[in-house]
Amino acid sequence: MLCSAAAVAQPSREGSAYAPSVTPVELGLAGYAKVLCSAVFVSGRDAEEAARNSGFFMLAEDERDGVTWKIDRERRRVVLSRNGVERAARFHGDQGCIIQPKEKDAIFFTPVAVKTTLPPGEKQPWPMGDVLDRAPLPAEIDSVRLAKATDAAFADADGLTAAFLVVYKGRIVAERYMPGITKDTQLESWSMGKSLTATLFGLLVKDGVYDLDQTAPVPEWHARPDDPRAKITIRHLMQMSSGLRFIAGQDPDYTPDKGYPDHMLIYTGAIDAFRHSITRPLQFPPGTEGRYRNSDPLTIGYLIQQAVKKRGEEYLTFPQRALFDRIGIRRQVLETDPYGNFLLTGYDYGTARNWARLGLLYLNDGVWQGRRLLPEGFAKFVSTLAPAWKRPVYGGLFWVNGDGAWNLPKDAYFAAGAGGQRTFVVPSHQLVVVRMGHFRGDRAGMKNLNSALAELMAAIRVGN
Repeated sequence: MLCSAAAVAQPSREGSAYAPSVTPVELGLAGYAKVLCSAVFVSGRDAEEAARNSGFFMLAEDERDGVTWKIDRERRRVVLSRNGVERAARFHGDQGCIIQPKEKDAIFFTPVAVKTTLPPGEKQPWPMGDVLDRAPLPAEIDSVRLAKATDAAFADADGLTAAFLVVYKGRIVAERYMPGITKDTQLESWSMGKSLTATLFGLLVKDGVYDLDQTAPVPEWHARPDDPRAKITIRHLMQMSSGLRFIAGQDPDYTPDKGYPDHMLIYTGAIDAFRHSITRPLQFPPGTEGRYRNSDPLTIGYLIQQAVKKRGEEYLTFPQRALFDRIGIRRQVLETDPYGNFLLTGYDYGTARNWARLGLLYLNDGVWQGRRLLPEGFAKFVSTLAPAWKRPVYGGLFWVNGDGAWNLPKDAYFAAGAGGQRTFVVPSHQLVVVRMGHFRGDRAGMKNLNSALAELMAAIRVGN
């Protein structure tokens, strides 16, 4: 998820090899241009609607006046301007939209086409395809209350709910979209991509490439015998408790004088996000402080990249062939920084059905149609409370319902993204629930969702 401090005016960050010296307004315009570019060219949304409901939060509220934008559909480029400051993003095919570095119309890698090996979805039954089971609902489901749950998800129009989908025992039993959105719309998913990072990494753990308890093999951390980062394990990174100093607006000790947050810089700075993350110094001893910081999943992403390249495989197509084609996902747009590193901490776009498939993989303990894809016990790991977190809300790049904030059982865990993106896995009820929406509707949308979840729990009679 994103930190609210993104919408607070910040002093500019001093330049470094990975963090450019530009003003917060420039950074905000760059992020806004990227989000608008993706809304138009990835999601196919109306530009006016998308400009109003997504991306605006990248700028402080008092900096939004006077912002103008233009869309070049021929070049698939979006430019945002304010008081003579201009930043742009361009669409690069299967790598989606990428911020153009300041004063450069360039990126520093060659985009790669990502193709599925699966047949068209209309030719295969769910979940490998999109042909749904039309048989009557199971007897243990109260269809009236299920309909009420779906209605509740869309009850307040200010919630901007784009999609609501319920899977019970592997079957889609409820599904609805807002006008203009379909089952094939690639929607802003934001930090649900962190849970996707966990899944991709789990594939490598299953292959024996990595172990959760090994120290993270980041060369810079092991170059000197006295580097305290050498004690960071992969488990620490997965549980957001590495201790790396990565400024974030949601930190309990955050103050504006600390500068523009690293947490947002990786989205707006057009920097090498992997290098920026792994070169941060240590702030806390590893495993002692749980903090929601993009450095940790980005470092996991770096390790994925290194392993894939070491095997001589194409990094940009790895998610499609290693995961998506195996679980029925034909397209999921994973965007990168200008250096070709996946920014799965937030710049990822998928359909509600795609996220439901990912939830099903975890509901089935990492087994897909009889084939184990994730290591035994991996689903238990990601859904278990991380010990360094003071509040019982975080696991292994998944959130957990340990504080009962959601109207779901305590065994529920979920992928969560800014703007109200959620994929819940509820093992006790054999459920997966997906809710997606546009950023501006976050607060009202989450009230809608929690009401919907209460109705959903009442709709299913457990034990049948």
